[in-house]
Amino acid sequence: MRSPSYPHLPARGLRAVLVLALTAAFAAAVPAAEAQTPAPIAAKPYMGWSSWSMQSSKYPGLNDQGDYSYLTEANVLKQTDALASKLKKYGYDYVNIDAGWWMDWNWKQGYDQYGRQKADPARFPSGMKPVADHIHAKGLKAGIYLPAGLEKGAYGDGKTPVWNAEGCTTADIVYPDLRTTNGWDSSYKLDFDRPCAQKYIDSQAQLIAGWGYDFLKLDGVGPGSGKSGDQYDNVADVAAWHRAIADTGRPIHLEGSWSLDYGHAADWQKYTNGWRIDTDVECYCNTLVSWENSVDDRWDDTPAWTGKAGPGGWNDLDSLDVGNGAMDGLTKAERQSYATLWAIAKSPLFTGDDITRLDDYGLSLLTNREVIGVDQSDNPPARPVTPSDPQQVWAAKNADGTYTVALFNLGSSPAAVTADWTALGFTGRASVRDLWNHEDLGSFQNKITEALPAHGSRLFTVTPKGSALASTGYEAEASGNTLSGNASVAGCDACSGAKKVGNLYLGGKLTFNNVVVDKAGTYLVKVAYVSGDSRPATVSADAGGGTGHKFPSTGDWGTVASVSVPVTLKAGTNTISFDSGSGYAPDIDRIDVPTSPR
Repeated sequence: MRSPSYPHLPARGLRAVLVLALTAAFAAAVPAAEAQTPAPIAAKPYMGWSSWSMQSSKYPGLNDQGDYSYLTEANVLKQTDALASKLKKYGYDYVNIDAGWWMDWNWKQGYDQYGRQKADPARFPSGMKPVADHIHAKGLKAGIYLPAGLEKGAYGDGKTPVWNAEGCTTADIVYPDLRTTNGWDSSYKLDFDRPCAQKYIDSQAQLIAGWGYDFLKLDGVGPGSGKSGDQYDNVADVAAWHRAIADTGRPIHLEGSWSLDYGHAADWQKYTNGWRIDTDVECYCNTLVSWENSVDDRWDDTPAWTGKAGPGGWNDLDSLDVGNGAMDGLTKAERQSYATLWAIAKSPLFTGDDITRLDDYGLSLLTNREVIGVDQSDNPPARPVTPSDPQQVWAAKNADGTYTVALFNLGSSPAAVTADWTALGFTGRASVRDLWNHEDLGSFQNKITEALPAHGSRLFTVTPKGSALASTGYEAEASGNTLSGNASVAGCDACSGAKKVGNLYLGGKLTFNNVVVDKAGTYLVKVAYVSGDSRPATVSADAGGGTGHKFPSTGDWGTVASVSVPVTLKAGTNTISFDSGSGYAPDIDRIDVPTSPR
């Protein structure tokens, strides 16, 4: 969730003995090596359902008792049963209860005698443990939600005792000036130099573990959640939760949220099993989401994080709301593109839809085993292999030598999109399988081109049959190049030759001289670059006019990535220039020019 919403809304005894005896005998008979152990947490991106999308929407009938009133025990159990019957067999197994389970219809919080969140009796009349028990009885896992810090309502004038921590009260766990924290300033910041602060987190962890929860979304975490600075640095909170969960002895997936700071990626990797990389996907309007609100933002914001994802921790793109048609607020093409990006980015696949009302198309998207397989495989996430222009190609090389390739038309009108094999690193023929349509399309020479509707996509497995790409490399820092304006050579540990050309801003320009090719034509030039944010540059050859391209963020100014751009060259010697114009361009490491045109 995001900042506008949180603070302001409103005969058995004998049988048991026999079972225990038989269980003990069986355990003794099974060698330890054969005993089954639970799978590691987040070995793969998790899959399931979350309540927040429907809670946050103004779609008619969802929140009939006022804003955010959808979250009730009855609705959670209804979605649990639907998940178990419709989606469980495809791998969806988490039922995640989001914000508000301890709040009444006016968003007034409730706490127990130890300052811990307590289920609202109107929303969850049975309490949180019976709800988890019902979820588990369906063979599913239960998730719950808490904000970072000590909520103001739990402070109790500083006199509230901390559970299982003799002598500790809420006054002993926060800063004396009661500085606030998290994305909504709804909590007092915990001071972990004071031992009682860890005890408080321990008490919360023991509570949710005792209820049987398997997942915790810790929300409003900074740096991130729209906040920065020491007051909003919750890395210590996340570390405390990591320790507290370990001490419970229960395997609990810890997910950090939202828009977490890339500069602390190592902390999120160390202490959590997943991290929200962006703001809420929900539109807070009369549908669940909208394309322009923030679904489309993910194509810009995801590339920087690609290298951070892997077993044990994943980049969380937020809810996948593609199953309910009109309630989702998207076209069919948008729904497929949404699901395609989530799968190739290896984001958790958790829907916020009403599972009881999935339409046929939505069900086909959520249950396509080949697409789910992309998300759940051991292969790496995809990233752009072309610039972040309206027409994009994303790809990942798989362990078996194949490629996962996605074509996207993010433009507002139909357009053709081409995946050129040279951008993948090979030439010649390749066989192509369409994963959404479960269809082998045959063999294609050098490329595949598809006509896509506005916001449309295709998803393929490409199997090379040709040969490795031959190319000639040119270093940006080579003495024969021309640097104009502010452009200058700088050190770069991750760069080829340990150098790059930077300061390409406000007229800064880099020109590669003496680029030689045998034949005239359009070449797909691979550009290795460094850019802490997404930046444009105009690329031109010789005296010709340039073409502007937007280069995806590499995450920071020490990480190198590459994309391929088309450049038309004449036979013989050429120049290739990167011009910042009136803006700021990425730093350039090198270019690799194929020996043959496309």
